[in-house]
Amino acid sequence: MRILIAEDEVSTAKALKVLLEKAKYSVDIVHTGTDAWDYISSGSYEVIVLDIMMPGMSGLEVLSLIRKNNIKTPVLLLTAKAEIEDRIAGLDAGADDYLPKPFDTGELIARIKALGRRSENYSDSEKRAGNLVLDTNRYEMRVGDESTALTNKEFQLMELFVQHPGYVFSADHLMEKIWGTDSESDVDVVWTHIGFVRKKLRTIGADVEIKTIRGAGYLLEVSK
Repeated sequence: MRILIAEDEVSTAKALKVLLEKAKYSVDIVHTGTDAWDYISSGSYEVIVLDIMMPGMSGLEVLSLIRKNNIKTPVLLLTAKAEIEDRIAGLDAGADDYLPKPFDTGELIARIKALGRRSENYSDSEKRAGNLVLDTNRYEMRVGDESTALTNKEFQLMELFVQHPGYVFSADHLMEKIWGTDSESDVDVVWTHIGFVRKKLRTIGADVEIKTIRGAGYLLEVSK
């Protein structure tokens, strides 16, 4: 499940990303309302988490754009405001849930999980390409009786490729989507992880391959 976290406190956003990735979710983080809307309008998420107080646009302004553009993705509001009027305003604007700060991280994950099950973008736990099955519950991929476990980043790579077969992703795009704009890793980490995944695909006899398109990027191709 892919989640967008829009939180202007950088340390809080990074901590949430780590916690949610440990809970087996794919997470993008942004720190302004403007960036949040850019990501939402150009991407696909199962759950969106918005802080109400953000630079550029407030969480409520972003939420208003989401609903005006008929985007049905469930939205969870994070707010330091405790007044009942602010909660009502958020729910009236189209929020599906809210969580006042400070919050328990276990409760946040439980609420995100519940919202994810209601999302129109929610998909089955198994995704397929060719003879390959990507299991989103076990964090593994398999062909018949052969299976191999995936690390968090390997899984996120494969999930993106399987959901968009034949689509060419540049290394920079993969870096931004999976490692995030705040990552201190070099873009070479993309090539390294793709190498790991290619080896695992060969090990289990998959008939899909991550191909390199010179000067453009990478795509998942099913062998004919």
